[in-house]
Amino acid sequence: MELETYNEVAELLKVLGHPARLCIADGLLKNPGCNVTFMQSCLSIPQSTVSQHLAKLKAAHIIEGKREGLEIKYKVVNPMAIVLIEVLLKNHPPSPSK
Repeated sequence: MELETYNEVAELLKVLGHPARLCIADGLLKNPGCNVTFMQSCLSIPQSTVSQHLAKLKAAHIIEGKREGLEIKYKVVNPMAIVLIEVLLKNHPPSPSK
């Protein structure tokens, strides 16, 4: 494997290494097309914080947002990120709702 590939995977892992970003990306894989308001209600964190995490995920080319009317709907578009998330979370069932 080339060094470039290791660098790419390491960068993806850095961005996905934050629990909120991993949760957002995993949630988008399970429910593509979510908007910020939906994510904010699921994560119970301020909308501005969700937006900051989304910006980092977009900058790393892990997700894309598509404007639909007044809202932007997001989805995971990076194939390597999809594989990493699936491998990392494969044996972890969703935790029960509080």
